[in-house]
Amino acid sequence: MKKIITVVLATFLLLAGCTGSSPELGLENGYLKKCPDKPNCVNSQVNDKEHFIKPILVTSTQIDTKKHILQILRESKRTEVKDVGNDYIRAEVSSAVFRFIDDVEFYFPETQSKEMLIHVRSASRLGYYDFGVNRKRVEDIRNKLSSYTSN
Repeated sequence: MKKIITVVLATFLLLAGCTGSSPELGLENGYLKKCPDKPNCVNSQVNDKEHFIKPILVTSTQIDTKKHILQILRESKRTEVKDVGNDYIRAEVSSAVFRFIDDVEFYFPETQSKEMLIHVRSASRLGYYDFGVNRKRVEDIRNKLSSYTSN
């Protein structure tokens, strides 16, 4: 029994340090980075069904929309905002048990209309499958944002 506990603890400690180094993220010519060839990423600026997620559309100003997204991120568990620019936000989200890191990014293209289109990318740094965690995260943010912007 003592050996099993030691193996489990050693495995946990090994995996707890597996956050992965921060990949090269951000914007390139108005586009978020493409998803890797793994099903653990969603991106509103790609054409393939596996990775595509609808961009977030709100009726709000860029300033208010960014403010609300930052508030949502800051209220989210295990989430740390890492980069805020004029048209870009990036945050890191760590998993509850093993502290794996996912990167979530938002891009706010300039618009002249009253509708704000927000492109989004959410991806796991490590592993292959994410069991839909990144897709669910974006949909949760979309739902929370709609409650802010519909008031």
